[in-house]
Amino acid sequence: MQFSKIVGQNELKQHLIQEVNGGKISHAKLFLGKEGYGTLPLALAFVQYLFCKNKQEHDSCGTCDSCLKISDLQHPDVHFSYPTVLSEAKTSKEVFSFWRKQILENPYFDLNEWTNTIDPKGRKPVIGSEESLEIIKSLSLKAYEGGYKIMIIWAVEEMNTVSANKLLKILEEPPAKTIFLLIGTSQERLLQTILSRTQILRIPRIETDELSRFLRENYQLSMSNADSIALRAEGNLIEAREFSHESAQMADDREMFIELMRVCYKKDVIQMLDWSEKIGGETRERQKNFLQYCLHMFRQSLLKNYTEEVLLRVSKEEADFLKNFARFITGNNIISFNDTFNNAHYYLERNGNPKLIFTNVCFNVMRYIHVA
Repeated sequence: MQFSKIVGQNELKQHLIQEVNGGKISHAKLFLGKEGYGTLPLALAFVQYLFCKNKQEHDSCGTCDSCLKISDLQHPDVHFSYPTVLSEAKTSKEVFSFWRKQILENPYFDLNEWTNTIDPKGRKPVIGSEESLEIIKSLSLKAYEGGYKIMIIWAVEEMNTVSANKLLKILEEPPAKTIFLLIGTSQERLLQTILSRTQILRIPRIETDELSRFLRENYQLSMSNADSIALRAEGNLIEAREFSHESAQMADDREMFIELMRVCYKKDVIQMLDWSEKIGGETRERQKNFLQYCLHMFRQSLLKNYTEEVLLRVSKEEADFLKNFARFITGNNIISFNDTFNNAHYYLERNGNPKLIFTNVCFNVMRYIHVA
């Protein structure tokens, strides 16, 4: 993968390029951040640039033998480790064909998507003890092409205790010319001793304008829709991709949210019941997405009240509504609002009656909106 294929993250790309050109490469890096920020693509582009035989100023050439092998995930000195469902595959090599297909089709994916790919039953994947032995075995061999050996460990926090301790031992005494690229989302779930032996690269959100441009170019969205989705996704390409499939519903979400707040503020019980009846007829997924949108709007309202407006992640239409609405969401009622909408989401997932759930939501909103 080339850096040019990665959405945004220009400062980080330049940092990685300068590190390679400076010749001072850490033997272990942790790419830390949400998968949708591009942690795996950045690691792949870094490796390709490192191995490239005809480096350009801002990217790998993409055409030399090394680049072609890495972009096709076929380079003999680049190894991968990732979670598997142990009852189906003890080591990652057993499901490498799925891994390769996933990356070649779309390198922006999370653990849930990977789990669904390798196990329709949705069982939790882990990096087990046999996988750690496979890592040691892979790195004990000499580099086929005489340069670096790379071990990319994706979702590293999914290592069980045995594997984590074996990884720690390798990091303490790394083989010559071996680079570990760990990719994870949760620093808290990693051993402190592992963290202390890695250079941590904190991957930030993708810039809103870059994410919006990506959505316009790949999903044929209008600038207004793309901007709105990019703001709502908060720099996460995976979430933006999901929202883009629902772009036609985003305006409906906004109007439905505004209607809910207005009828509840007016304490118009008849209209509240009509509103509950209307949304109760939508699909369950549509209802859950709407609840997530409401939680997003409550967060943005609170941000507008207590922080700089530059931090807001809202469209122009949403910003116009918040000018008058945000004052009704304060520290006095935000927890109550969050609990109400999170509980509604919980009961929908457990097949509760949607009309009863949303009727309860209405009466709670009517109560809390008047205690700002």
